[in-house]
Parts: sequence; structure tokens; C-alpha cells
Amino acid sequence: MQKAIRFSEGQLLSLSACARADATLAGFLYKRSSDTGKWQQRWFALYQNFLFYFENDTAMRPSGLALIEGCQCERVISTKGKDNEKQHLFSISYKQEGQRQYYLRAETEPDRESWVMAINRASYQVLSQQREELEQKYLHLLQIVESEKTAKWQLMQQCEEQSLEIRRFKRELIALRKEQQSAEGSTEEESDDIKKIKKESDDQGQGSGRFTQDVCKVQSFLRGWLCRRRWKSIVQDYIRSPHAESMRKRNQIVFTMVECEEEYVTQLSTLVTCFLRPLKMSASSKKPPITHEDVNSIFLNSETIMFLHQIFYQGLRARMESWPTLVLGDLFDMLLPMLSIYQEYVRNHHYSLQVLAECKHQSNVFNNLLKQYEAKPICEGRTLETFLTYPMHQIPRYIITLNELLAHTPHDHVERKSLEFAQTKLEELSRVMQDEVSETENIRKSLSIERMIN
Repeated sequence: MQKAIRFSEGQLLSLSACARADATLAGFLYKRSSDTGKWQQRWFALYQNFLFYFENDTAMRPSGLALIEGCQCERVISTKGKDNEKQHLFSISYKQEGQRQYYLRAETEPDRESWVMAINRASYQVLSQQREELEQKYLHLLQIVESEKTAKWQLMQQCEEQSLEIRRFKRELIALRKEQQSAEGSTEEESDDIKKIKKESDDQGQGSGRFTQDVCKVQSFLRGWLCRRRWKSIVQDYIRSPHAESMRKRNQIVFTMVECEEEYVTQLSTLVTCFLRPLKMSASSKKPPITHEDVNSIFLNSETIMFLHQIFYQGLRARMESWPTLVLGDLFDMLLPMLSIYQEYVRNHHYSLQVLAECKHQSNVFNNLLKQYEAKPICEGRTLETFLTYPMHQIPRYIITLNELLAHTPHDHVERKSLEFAQTKLEELSRVMQDEVSETENIRKSLSIERMIN
């Protein structure tokens, strides 16, 4: 007979007290009993990766505990109706078989979104990933510091070489002055006869002196022309070199990426200002054509995505001011941890389009209002469904851009490793989103088949 697992009840009570005092998220939820299947109201407190639930908000001893490390918390799609027990559901499940699955229900849709997001983030694995990302940023900053030190050393070497040249020129100038002074002193000591002879020779040599000056001018001109010709050939050779061609293509890719990011930010801004915010205002009217729950289901977290990309676009614009020195690795390091918000958007995109289609079918007022919004000049004839689809293509676009950028980035470039790390993380995120979309679609198909059978 297998022995039961021992645990310290005192430690659990101490953790529950900490959860009540310093909970990440706390509030009332309905929990479906695993024995009777009935819904029971309990007060839940999320602390680190422990989810405690109590009989009420004044109880000191917990009724139960769920360890949420390695769990998956997601919304449960329910059929529309007046039955409150089928609204705002979400579940906590585990990958290993045989473990209990929790079904919970919130009072409102924003409460459900808050609990789902908080539970998915309450994991040691998430903290370890953040630590790895910080370590990568630290290594990237160390590389930049090392490159700056190398550039500083090169500049110091050049300054030393120039100072040596200046000293050499000073010594030559001093030597020439001494020779000139000694020559002047010797001329003063010469006899009058020699001075007469020199005067006669100077008169004869004036013509030859002018000729010598002309020769020196021609030689100086030729030397300058040869230097300019050599410098021009060096510049032309570099322009024709593979390295310069690669840098031109790399800069062109960056310019294109900035233009695409500007267009994407404009699309998200149109989605929020022309559709999301007006529909939220109409949902608060006396006779709303659409409910707040349907608005949240259609637009999901599109406003958060807009704010994120506005910050990223401002960073790109700031880097363009330092052209041709374009360093983008740290911008992607900042963007990567925040791109997880796309998982929820992609996972529920099909559901949002389904809710939009149902609202258009059920309410002619909503349909006419939507056509009025779509007729605005800023929409350029595009429908709401088109704007909702734009975020679905952004992660693949980043992957393609990074592939092209790495193809024209030298292997010894300072941000080569940072760009490769960003490419790997984006590909992993894309695979996870595809798997979640497939799994969500299968669940929806199973639910639809089950509803048809019932």
C-alpha cells in the first residue's frame, strides 16, 4: 500500500495568511464541485503559484489549494443565453493525465480576463524566462561596451600617431630655422668682395629663382591631384565591395520595416478610434445596439497592442536619427517579452469574428452603425473584419524581416547574436500560437457537434 504524501499544515496556513495579506489577485469566484457538479461561491486569493480558496472573505482557514505551476488557464466558450451558470467561464487544466481540472466562473467578463491573465503569468517558468531575457540584454550591453572600448582604443592610437607626426614636424621646423640662422650669420661674416660677387650672381639668378618657384607649384599641384585620385579610387572600390552592397541592402530593409511599422500603427489606431471607442460609448447608451461583453469579445486586447507598437515605432524613429549606425537588437529585446499578448488575440480571433457576425445578424441597428463607421474616409473602404485580421500577420512579418536582416548582417556584427535570439523567440512564439489556434478550433468544433447532438 502506497503511503500518503506528508505535508506541513502549519506552513500551508502561513502561506494562506500571506496570500490574504499580499495576494496578486483576490475576489469572489464560483467553483464547480468535482463531487456534485454544483456551483459554489468561494473567495479566491492568488499568491505566487498557489491559488487558495476560502469559504468567504473573512475565513482564515482555506478550504482548498491549487498548485498552478505548469497549468494552462483559458476561457471556456459558452453558448449565449440567460443562464448565468454558462457565462464568463474559464478552466485550469494540466498537461499530465489524471490531474484534476478546475472550472471557475466570474461575475463579469473583465473579471474573467483579469483572472486568466494573472494565473497564466503566475509561474516560476515565466520568471525564469524573464531572467534569461534580462541576461541576454546584459550580454548585449556588454558587447556594446566592448565595441565602444575598441573604438576608443583605435581613436587613441590614431591620436598618438598624429602627435608623433606633429613632434617630427616640429623637430624638422626647428632644424630648418637653425640652418637658416647659421646661413644668415655666415653671410654677415663674408667679405665685401664676396658680397659683390653674390649681388652680381643674385641679379643673374632672379630668373632661375622664378622658374624654380613655378616648378614647385606644378609639383604641389601634381601631388594633390595624385592624392585625390587615390582617395577617389579607394572610395569607389569600397562602394563596389560586397560589404558595402550588403550594408546598403540592410539599411533598405530597415527603412522598409519602419514604413511597415508606421502603416501598422496607423491601422491599429484606426481600429481603436473609429470602431472600438465609439462602440464602447454606444454600449453605454440607454438602448445599446451591442453589449460591453460583445465589444470585449470582438476587440479583445487590440488597444493594448496599439500602445505597444506605438512605443516600438517611436524607438525605430529615434534609431533612424542616428543613421547610418543602426542598432536594433535592444529594441527587439524590449519587444519580445510583450508579444505574448498576441497569443490571446490569435487564440480567440475566430471567436471574435463569430461574435461580430452574430451581432450583425441579430441587430439591424448595429449593422447600420457599423456601415456608418466603415464609410469614414480614414477606413479607405475597408471593413471591420479586415482591421481585426491585421494583427494576425504581424508576427510572421517580423520573422521574415529578421531573416532578411540576418542575411545581410556580418557574422562579427555587434548585434548578430541579439537578432538571432529575437528570430528564435519569434519562431517559437509563432509555433505556440499555431498549436493553440489548432487546439482551440478543435475544441470549438467538438462543442458545436455536441450542441447539434443535444
